[in-house]
Order: sequence, then structure tokens, then C-alpha cells
Amino acid sequence: MALYKKALVVGATSGIGEALAVKLAETGTHVVAVGRREERLQALLGKAPHGMISTMVLDITDLPSIASFAAALTAAHPDLDAIVLNSGVQRAFDFGKPETVDLGTLELELKTNYTSYVYLVTALLPHLQSLSKTKETYLILISATLGLVPSLVRTPNYNASKAALHSYITTLRQQQIDAGFAQLHIIEVFPPAVQTELHDTIHQPDLVGGDSLGMPLAAFTNELFTKLGADPKLFVGIGPAEALIAEGGLEYQRQKLFETQQIQVKAALSKFLKKK
Repeated sequence: MALYKKALVVGATSGIGEALAVKLAETGTHVVAVGRREERLQALLGKAPHGMISTMVLDITDLPSIASFAAALTAAHPDLDAIVLNSGVQRAFDFGKPETVDLGTLELELKTNYTSYVYLVTALLPHLQSLSKTKETYLILISATLGLVPSLVRTPNYNASKAALHSYITTLRQQQIDAGFAQLHIIEVFPPAVQTELHDTIHQPDLVGGDSLGMPLAAFTNELFTKLGADPKLFVGIGPAEALIAEGGLEYQRQKLFETQQIQVKAALSKFLKKK
């Protein structure tokens, strides 16, 4: 059964994005697959049923191009009811040896994992908001359990970028509720380590065989698809994140605290805000 009518998958040329794009297409969702590598997008067309995947090229780190991309996308696909943001990179930095830290690489990681998501959401949100007036729409963001508990000490900037993304998603979701977009569902996905090129020697040269680290990609994709189909309200957790988001878990408790405190802070701030 199709989860969505038409879904955008950003970061669809490898790893989780590619596998999810194929899974969605196989189960009846038309997919608009986006990535920066044209040859991989063309290869992706042969991995799914004929006609179920369209492609668009975008380098998400080219921030000024995102607005025009979004305009072209929504003009060509006005029935797009789901958006999956998945692109990400992971790099090791040792601040115990600060002279080894490449700040250019660090900045690019932050742009890829966080800033580009904000640009994409800003550009695509008006479409989802408008469509949600007549049907349910979905914004699905692939985050990381390391954004909740930064236990992989070798990747401090990756952990921080995902923590920033998590905080942004939490307030973004509340702002949609406050604005009356009840049918716009914002889902944050917390994967475990998954066997993808994120950890391979090309992308993390000090790892050997890192692409075999973690949960097999096919098993992860099947579980993700099943859990997305169960109509989650806030999160999908797979692996260690499941305990964190379960009732009584760390993130469950933080969300309850947020729900209470955001109301209190709004009330306290209200008398200081300029009247519109």
C-alpha cells in the first residue's frame, strides 16, 4: 500500500535515501528523487518500477539555488504530499589535537547536515502548508540518535549538527500547530548506525570497512517503512532511540517538559511583544 501520493526524497543517490526511494516507489508512491550526482540518479531509475521515479539534480550545499529548485519542483509536482530530507555527512574531528581540525570541512558538514535543511524547509513549507488545508501532508527529516546522546566522541560536529536539527524540528513542529496547520505532520527519524557509505573509507579515511558498521540497510529500510506506515505523531526510532522516545525515556520526558514550558514562556513573553 502506498504511504503517500507523491514524495520528494532528498539525498536519494545512496544509502538510506536511495533505499527509501526505491521502497516507496515499489509500494505505489511516485517519488521525486533528488541528489547532486546525475549518473546515480539515472541508475536509480532502473532500480524501481518503470515510471515511478522522477529525478531532479540539486547540490544542497549550494544554498542560493534552493529557492529556485523549490519553485521548479512545486510547479512540476503540485500534488507532492510528502517531503523526506535525508542528506548528511559524518566527519571525525579531534579537538584534543586542535591543530588537526580542518575548519573548512567542519563548516561544510554543518551546512550539509543542518543549514541546508533549514533552507529546504523554508522554501518548501509554503507548499505543504497550502496543501494541508485539504489533505494530510508530511515532512520527514532523517536525524540521528547522536543528536540526543552524543556518544560517538570522534564526531563532535556531526553530533552537534544533529542536536541543532532536533531542536529546530521541535520548535518548527510547534509553530505549525500554533499557525493552525493541523494536517501537516512533521516526523523526525532517529536511525541507528546503518551500513552505508557514510562510514566508508572514502568519507572517513581512518576507518577500515566502516561501510559494514551497523544495521543492514535493507533491514533498516523495511523497519522504517513499516513504522512510517503506523502514522507516527512525532518520531520514528529504530535501535537505541526506541528506548529514548518510549514513555518514560529521556526524549519522551524532554518533550513533555517542552510542551509545558513553551506555553509558560509564551505567556511570560507576551507582554513584551509588539502588537501586530
